[in-house]
Amino acid sequence: MHIDPHEDSHSVYRTLTGLVVPRPIGWISTRSEAGVDNLAPYSFFNVVSVDPPILMFSPVDRPDGLTDTTVNVRETEEFVVNLVTHEFAEAMNQTSAELPPSESEFDHADLERAPSKRVEPPQVAGVAAAFECELHDVLDVGSNSLVLGEVVWVSVRDDITTSGKVDTAKLDIIGRLSGGSYDRIDNRFEMERPD
Repeated sequence: MHIDPHEDSHSVYRTLTGLVVPRPIGWISTRSEAGVDNLAPYSFFNVVSVDPPILMFSPVDRPDGLTDTTVNVRETEEFVVNLVTHEFAEAMNQTSAELPPSESEFDHADLERAPSKRVEPPQVAGVAAAFECELHDVLDVGSNSLVLGEVVWVSVRDDITTSGKVDTAKLDIIGRLSGGSYDRIDNRFEMERPD
């Protein structure tokens, strides 16, 4: 199979999301200027820098404008990245529904809010970890907005730690594959880096 991205953009999307797998899911909570809490999952998400600590997510802009998440981040300059573990998989999927800006995905998915420490948007109550972020920058990259946020507070559930460190063996994280397919990280192996 060969694809010319300039001639078949739909195949490029399916191919990219089918081959760049598994992708971590940033479950982004924001609050609009009107006070409505928004929650949406993004599988174009990752770490960009550790000094300063910067996370990124990249919403695909809609043909009729920006996503509610992007609008909220641009206006308030704050967001929270909630990690998605298997226990939250169905609720995360429910929050991918396209609702009007006046409706909250928290309420739509019957999710409890937890207050954040440094930013206004709430966290999803009970998640394994949440990163509170202040906007670092937004870049327009083709059909996407690349949102960069500086982490200003991290909340981690004690039950996924061992001796004060995150224990990935206790983290039942899920990743996005393609279409409606997801993956659980339950088959780990280790390798030592060479000197």
